[in-house]
Amino acid sequence: MNKVILIGNLTRDPELKSTTNGTSVCTFSIAVNRARANAAGEREADFFNIVTWQGLAENCAKYLSKGRKVGVSGRLQTRSYDDKDGNKRYMTEVVAEDVEFITSRNDDVGSNYDAPAAKLQAKKQVSELEPVDNDELPF
Repeated sequence: MNKVILIGNLTRDPELKSTTNGTSVCTFSIAVNRARANAAGEREADFFNIVTWQGLAENCAKYLSKGRKVGVSGRLQTRSYDDKDGNKRYMTEVVAEDVEFITSRNDDVGSNYDAPAAKLQAKKQVSELEPVDNDELPF
């Protein structure tokens, strides 16, 4: 069985390309924090390359950007290629079958978003609205 499930933050904006036959392919990388801190007390992260295809690729390119949190499930794939000097190089990447957008485009990535404070502010704004006279409504 070859199954990978990761939750992490994009380290760069996604890149959308097309194959020679017109199939969309999107690549991006995510940083996933490790569960435990190292000896110095710091939490390290692992970095994974992600590949998406077709409609999923187009959606990732359209809606994701650096810093956004995503959940990725797919399979691990290793491929090889020859670099410009003729050396054989190997690359391991996650071929995503599903990508969940955990952070929306409208969320302020990188800020300390305080949801309870935002809700309180929204309630305050609603309470400051003037009442509507039902006799003036057209229905």
